[in-house]
Amino acid sequence: MKKSFLLFGGLIMLAACGQQPTEEKKDPAVQEPAIEERGAKEPSLSQVWETDTSLTTNESVLSHEGVLYVSNIAGKPTDKDGVGFISKVDMDGQVTDLKWAKGLDAPKGMGVLNDKLYVTNITELVEINLADGKITKRYPVSGSEFLNDIAILDNKVYFSDMNTGKLHVLENGQVTTLVENHEALNGLAVSEGKLYGLDAKGLHQFSLDGKEHVTINDEVTGGDGLIVIDENTFVASRWKGEIWMIKDGLATKMLDSKDQNIQTADIAYVQEEKLVLVPRFFANKVSAYRLDY
Repeated sequence: MKKSFLLFGGLIMLAACGQQPTEEKKDPAVQEPAIEERGAKEPSLSQVWETDTSLTTNESVLSHEGVLYVSNIAGKPTDKDGVGFISKVDMDGQVTDLKWAKGLDAPKGMGVLNDKLYVTNITELVEINLADGKITKRYPVSGSEFLNDIAILDNKVYFSDMNTGKLHVLENGQVTTLVENHEALNGLAVSEGKLYGLDAKGLHQFSLDGKEHVTINDEVTGGDGLIVIDENTFVASRWKGEIWMIKDGLATKMLDSKDQNIQTADIAYVQEEKLVLVPRFFANKVSAYRLDY
């Protein structure tokens, strides 16, 4: 989630799902490929489907074994109000279980480990049973303020705190801090044993001991969601309404919906269908785009 959204009410005052046909269609927010001499095909997105608008302030999407899990803040992103919930959506964009998991405050990032869904919930990490959507454990995180994205690697749950700039990890039931002093640390992703993250200074690869990081791109700053296509190719969103591809360190904007005031929060990817799944936050829906690059 974009850092400026933290002052939720002020942002709004200052600013700041009917099923669609399943055939691919052009979205006016999608950017035409730029004419650049990079010697490679310019990446693009084409809309495939959208959910109805029964979702409520949806912040994150996770694809797992043919099911899409969607986190719904419902209230305000910093309020411990108990109205947040997780929805289940099928691969055609149909909402199959609107309030599959309930009793959350402002759920954001998600990840699956050992038949449990882990969700960040403002100042705690929540564990949910995949079999029935019941909350099985809560892990309060001391000193946390705005826990956000999640990535799973080697039986560890990595999760960011955008306010404090920390990267935490849950291992064997214990929460520790791995990385500090990364302003607006948000989107996380893993691939082939490597950990990546987005913060106010761009896209980085973090060492698993947290002692070092390498900057891959410094143009896509303040990113929200992160997808790893391969070790040289990434897709990143910015909450206000942008989706970028970063390939070989170079960034190309593929979608821009800022003028329509349609947000692009914590994205996900379905590798087999090359679908980028985009939670649209205030629009209360998820949009699916086919990625071509």
